[in-house]
Amino acid sequence: MDKRFWVCGLVVAMAALLSGFLVHGVVLRGDYLALAPLYRSQPEANARFGWIVAAYLLIGFSMTWLYRRLHDTEEVRFGTGLRFGIAVALVSFVPWHLLAYVGQPLPLSLMLRQVAFDFVAMATLGMLLAWLRPGRVALTLPSGER
Repeated sequence: MDKRFWVCGLVVAMAALLSGFLVHGVVLRGDYLALAPLYRSQPEANARFGWIVAAYLLIGFSMTWLYRRLHDTEEVRFGTGLRFGIAVALVSFVPWHLLAYVGQPLPLSLMLRQVAFDFVAMATLGMLLAWLRPGRVALTLPSGER
């Protein structure tokens, strides 16, 4: 794992955290507040913020690792990144929300919006990875130049 991997993984993790905040902390906040008895209180949730950071670091670095292993091209291919993000969504967030819907008394409309927003977020993260190109060779100067 070289420096480019760590930088790309951190950038994707930060982008994932931002998208998660926008989706779940802003757009769907009212829905969650209406169902407050099903969730931890705000102080309890705040006390566990480190777990949120750990989760998004895992998302960022695992997506970067997978993308790098599968697509080591020097070219920016947004279609490839889009398909990669969709595949990640289909093996992670989409089934997770479906399973959570079965286990928790959440409204169907909320689950469908969670799926839709997280699907778009993962597709966007895939395109970000395509732009970052974590597998490309770092630019180097010809020998003797500084």
